[in-house]
Amino acid sequence: MENNKDLKNEEIKEENLNEEVNEDTELKDEEVMENTAENTNEVEEEDELNMTKKLKEENKKMQEELDLTKDRLLRLTAEYDNYRKRTTKEKESIYADAYIDVIKEILPVIDNLERAMAAEGNVDDLKKGVEMTMKGCQDAFVKLGVEEIDASGEFDPNFHNAVMHIEDEGLDKNVIAEVFQKGYKKGEKIIRHTMVKVAN
Repeated sequence: MENNKDLKNEEIKEENLNEEVNEDTELKDEEVMENTAENTNEVEEEDELNMTKKLKEENKKMQEELDLTKDRLLRLTAEYDNYRKRTTKEKESIYADAYIDVIKEILPVIDNLERAMAAEGNVDDLKKGVEMTMKGCQDAFVKLGVEEIDASGEFDPNFHNAVMHIEDEGLDKNVIAEVFQKGYKKGEKIIRHTMVKVAN
C-alpha cells in the first residue's frame, strides 16, 4: 500500500512537474511571441522612419529643382522683355535715321526751288534753274537707291497702273501709249506705280 501511495505521489509529482514544464513552455512561447512582435514592431517603425527620411530627401531635391526652374524661367522672361524693349528702340531708331537720311538728300532740292522762286530773270534762266534742281533730285535718288520704273514697252500690272485705254491700230496689243506720272522703286519694292495709258 505504501508502494501504491509512493507511486501515486510520484505520479502526482510527475503530473505537477509536467504542468510546470507546460506552463514554463507556454510562458516562454508567449515571451518569444511578444519579443517577436516587439521586434517586428521595431523593424516596421524603423522601416517607416527610413521611408519618411527618404521621402523628405526626395521632396527636398524636388523643391530645389523647382526653385532652380522658377529662377531660370524668371531670368529668361526678364531677358526676353529686355530684348523686346531693345529691339523696339532699335527699330524706332533705324526708322528715324532712315527718315533723316532721306530728308537730308531732299533738302538741297527744296533749297534750289526756293532760290528759283526768289530769282529774277527770263524764262530761259528759270528753265535752267529747274533743270539744275531736277538734276539735284535725280542725284539724291541715286544716293538713296531709288530708280525710275521703265515705262517703254508692254504694260505690266506689277509696275504700271493703267488709268486709260485707247484703240490704236498703229500700236501693238497691251503696249504703253503714254505716261502720265513716272513710277519709282527701290530694289524690288515699288514706291509708286507708273500711271499710264494702254493701247488695244
